[in-house]
Amino acid sequence: MAKATDVRPKITLACVECKERNYITRKNRRNDPDRIELKKFCRRDGKHTVHRETR
Repeated sequence: MAKATDVRPKITLACVECKERNYITRKNRRNDPDRIELKKFCRRDGKHTVHRETR
């Protein structure tokens, strides 16, 4: 079971345009304390869009 204070927690990235949760990744809380935004490929839209971290 993961700890709540885990340094590298799993996060889910959701597309900003269609709200589909496409990617699961890990982030370092010390380097990125805020929610991250990455430009990734959305299969539903068929193009690269901004994906934001969801809780």
